[in-house]
Amino acid sequence: MKREILLWDETIFKDREVLEFDHMPEHFAHRESQMEALKFSVRPAFAGGRPVNTLCLGPPGTGKTTAIYKLFSEIEAHSSKVVPVHVNCQMDHTRHAIFLRIYSKLLGHSPPASGVSFKRVLDRIARTMVKENRSLVVALDDVNYLFPEKEIDRVLYTLLRAHETFPGFRAGVIAVLSEPALAYVFDPRVESVFQPEEVPFPLYSKEEIRQILDRRAQIGFYPGVVSSDLIEKIAEFTERAGDLRVGIDLLKRAGLEAERRASKSISSEDVDRAGERSRLVHLSSALKPLREDEILLLTLVAEMGASKAGDLYSRFQDSTGSGYTRFHEILNKLDAARLIDTDFTGPGQRGRSRIVRIRYDPGEVLESARKRRESGG
Repeated sequence: MKREILLWDETIFKDREVLEFDHMPEHFAHRESQMEALKFSVRPAFAGGRPVNTLCLGPPGTGKTTAIYKLFSEIEAHSSKVVPVHVNCQMDHTRHAIFLRIYSKLLGHSPPASGVSFKRVLDRIARTMVKENRSLVVALDDVNYLFPEKEIDRVLYTLLRAHETFPGFRAGVIAVLSEPALAYVFDPRVESVFQPEEVPFPLYSKEEIRQILDRRAQIGFYPGVVSSDLIEKIAEFTERAGDLRVGIDLLKRAGLEAERRASKSISSEDVDRAGERSRLVHLSSALKPLREDEILLLTLVAEMGASKAGDLYSRFQDSTGSGYTRFHEILNKLDAARLIDTDFTGPGQRGRSRIVRIRYDPGEVLESARKRRESGG
């Protein structure tokens, strides 16, 4: 009789890495037209021209970042004429931080730690690129994190007009935006040189989701661990969530639930138990890069409900001692991350009053923030 119980040193996972949502699949399904558009945008760089600026638009979990990784991997495997640099704007959300990232990729090391000026960093990047006759392609992932304080204008102006100061410098930008509703009005000097080609990334259909999850399950688990019925159930859950990352995370967590029971196969109950945590994967992802005072302000918004910015600032100042400049900076960052909504309504003491609301269920935000603090990152 076949043994259905796992021994303590056995596992149902054949390749755990495949079940991480940041895994780069060898076969990138259902995004062929998007990949062709991105390849077309960088093609001029291989012939000594400037890359075409591009804007990748689509909801979270639709393959935008994976497409960039695949493109850059192919570039690096086939040519040294183009330098591709991926920037996570959640982590690097200032012009200086972004150019330090470019510097490190181009030169293979960071600049001296003794506070090198931005001008010197830019000068070294530009002169090296011109001397080596190479083109730069910078992907600004989650570019909405550069919207506060108009940092995006400074970044694009420096990248796309640097050739005026450094003749022969060639650069193009691939901006990635997961919130198309976030309208941004560029500085006219930037708009005249950016003018991106738009590459839409629509939501995956249920059948596309099912195919992607089935392939991940086949590679990630041993045979017989996940039934086709359960793949169908997870695909339906994922389609409702509107984020492929939820389904990939749910596959992994359901597998862990099965192993907790020492079972050689995943059950429908394992999927149900794992579903609640996987549903919030996008919220956990948004919280991950936040600093302690940013988490604090987010929890205050969750606790206070729809509240005036002035009342929220009073609570924040009492808790941290920080001034209004820092409060305003965090508020804009949380808004750019789509964790909160900030609307102006009616006259206040100093002009129009700003109303701040949480975009998620307050209880879920408070619980996710608690776990984030306890994990220490």
